[in-house]
Amino acid sequence: MDKFLNAALEEAKKGYDEGGIPIGSVLVHNGKIIGRGHNRRVQKGSPILHGEMDALENAGRLPASIYRECVLYTTLSPCPMCTGAILLYEIPKVVIGENRTFMGEEKLLASRSVEVTVVDSPECYELMETFIREQPGLWKEDIGV
Repeated sequence: MDKFLNAALEEAKKGYDEGGIPIGSVLVHNGKIIGRGHNRRVQKGSPILHGEMDALENAGRLPASIYRECVLYTTLSPCPMCTGAILLYEIPKVVIGENRTFMGEEKLLASRSVEVTVVDSPECYELMETFIREQPGLWKEDIGV
């Protein structure tokens, strides 16, 4: 597995170990991780701290030019909220661990010239499948069902 997707998966595992939703993300600029995060909605009582949002938050305030040179790695297909942040900051490439447990807004990203790569990682899939089986109510809450 790609080292950056592996870092996102490690973040997802942290979220799972904390009792949260196991989705992780890293923001990479010029081959270096500049932000990492995981879904912390449960841990922080937040309506918006998805993995991608947490990685962006942890990258800190950056010039727009930096975001336009980044790659966002995420263990799960981005939801509409996270897709909006990707589009707002014009992040040109997103690498997705898996989209079988949840299909996000990949078509919207592609329609706005974002390069979308789906790896279909068995590790990302198995972690989400386990979580969904163990916590179906929490999963439905996270995706707005």
